[in-house]
Amino acid sequence: MFEKYLKQLKEKNLKVTPQRLEILKYLDEHRTHPTVDEIYQNLKKNNPSLSKTTVYNSVETLDQYNIIQSITITGNEIRYDFNREMHHHFLCKTCGEIIDIDVTCPMQDNMLNCKHQIDEVHWYFKGICKNCLEKER
Repeated sequence: MFEKYLKQLKEKNLKVTPQRLEILKYLDEHRTHPTVDEIYQNLKKNNPSLSKTTVYNSVETLDQYNIIQSITITGNEIRYDFNREMHHHFLCKTCGEIIDIDVTCPMQDNMLNCKHQIDEVHWYFKGICKNCLEKER
C-alpha cells in the first residue's frame, strides 16, 4: 500500500515516517491541491496524535526534496500537489476548485534548448469551471 511512497522517500535519502507516508498517500489520492490545514483536518480524523506542525514540516520537506510541489495560485495561500510532472492549473473563481491542466508550454522546448536549469514553471488559468457554468444556466 505504501510501497511507492517508501520508494520516493528512500530515493531522496529521507527518513521514512508514518506521517510522511500518510501525507503522500493523502495527496496522491486527493488531487485537490489542499492546504496544510486541509491535510491536517483530514488526517487528524484517523491520527489523533498528529499535529499541524508535523504536517507543515513534512510538506515543507517533501516539497524541498521535489517529492511534491507547492503552488501559490491565490494570494499567498500555499497548496500542495502530488503531481510533479509538467502541468498547469486552472482556478475556478466561483467554486475555488483548482484543476490540473495538461497542456504543453509553447516555450518549453526553447527553454530546454538554451541549457538553463528549470526548477519551476508556473502557468495559471483563472475563470469559471464548466460545472459552475452549467449551474448558472
